[in-house]
Amino acid sequence: MRFISPKIDYVFKKVFGSEESKDILISFLNAIIYDGEKIIQSLTIINPYNPGQVLTLKETYLDVKAVLADGKIVVIEMQVSSMTSFGKRVVYNLAKGYANQLKVSDNYIRLKPVIAVTITDFILFEKAEKIINKFVFKEETENFKCLDEELRLVFVELPKFKKKLSELESLADKWIYFLKEASSFDEIPPSLEEVSEIELALNLANQAGMTVEELEIAQNRAMALQDERGKITFAKEEGRQEGRQEGKEEGRQDEAIALIMRLLKKRFGEIDTETITNIENLTIEELENLGEEFLDFNSITDLENWLNI
Repeated sequence: MRFISPKIDYVFKKVFGSEESKDILISFLNAIIYDGEKIIQSLTIINPYNPGQVLTLKETYLDVKAVLADGKIVVIEMQVSSMTSFGKRVVYNLAKGYANQLKVSDNYIRLKPVIAVTITDFILFEKAEKIINKFVFKEETENFKCLDEELRLVFVELPKFKKKLSELESLADKWIYFLKEASSFDEIPPSLEEVSEIELALNLANQAGMTVEELEIAQNRAMALQDERGKITFAKEEGRQEGRQEGKEEGRQDEAIALIMRLLKKRFGEIDTETITNIENLTIEELENLGEEFLDFNSITDLENWLNI
């Protein structure tokens, strides 16, 4: 057997967001949010997996969304690499999930709590040793909770997980090990197979069970993500070197602009003068955001629309 990494956004959606994923998602969320207790008994996946031909990076911002039996909303994101303003994006998705429940005339009492589960393949909290960290609103000095836990953030940092297969104990251990190591399996390990939901998840991630079209999309998606990260890393390093050589006070600004222009020209060809001027007028933070956002652009029109926001 050969398995495709569930960290790839396309495969993550297939495993946790397809019509077959209900029991998988219940088990996973109970493990991560509720320490393995069977709090969640039922849920509805409201953005079911849909294998399209074109997958943009924008879609990875919200990989799976579900409504629990008690009305709570859970939004789940798998993020492979760090990026500028990542924390703001997490908060935005959480707030959007909460605010979008109401129509103009609806009463606030209709609002249900929202939980954002974010899985990262990079270290997010350097000073925290725990793999799973959970946050709610608390008073700054007295540390008591407020807002009845209407908004919760749950983070899972995969690189912090160091256990071997023989050391797995909790249900959370097994799910995190699945996410981190599934692509290295030659067969389903007995200790994971005993959890029926993980066995099903591995069957969904099994190359043998995929259609030729699905397999091609997943493989292309993995290569595209790797290529884009490599391009950004290389371009950033080039920009840093040029900035240091120029030795200007505004070197960082020039570096960011040079990086953006190189990436855009490689992607779309020559850029018109007005667009270049608009880019040159961006702040450092805006330039860094554009450096990430441009990966979602399919045409120069998308760039122009972003600049006009």
